[in-house]
Amino acid sequence: MATASGAGHQDPSAEVLAEAAAALGLLAAPARLHIVWALAQGESDVTGLAERVGGALPAVSQHLTKLRLAGLVRSRREGRRQVYFVDTVEQAAVVDVVRLLVGRLAEKEEPAAVPGRRLRGL
Repeated sequence: MATASGAGHQDPSAEVLAEAAAALGLLAAPARLHIVWALAQGESDVTGLAERVGGALPAVSQHLTKLRLAGLVRSRREGRRQVYFVDTVEQAAVVDVVRLLVGRLAEKEEPAAVPGRRLRGL
């Protein structure tokens, strides 16, 4: 690991940076970002997620598989159902970034989504 000049911090290895880039690349797809956002709010099965994110069941299932393989999402079996969740301990930083980014963008969108607000000030 290289040390940043004057900072005293060690730079991450190329392997760590590649793994982080791959995980962030998975979140670059709006559907996957929505799935992680939804699971950060609470666990769900694939049917519930498909309804929530407005995707086809097979597509949501494929997204979940990729997110699970990357370690961003976990699952457990409950009878015949597979329940998906974000491990907020393991993935706390990722969940925080998703919540912060999506939350801020949603706040910016709110005034435009409610046109009556603008008219009141006139």
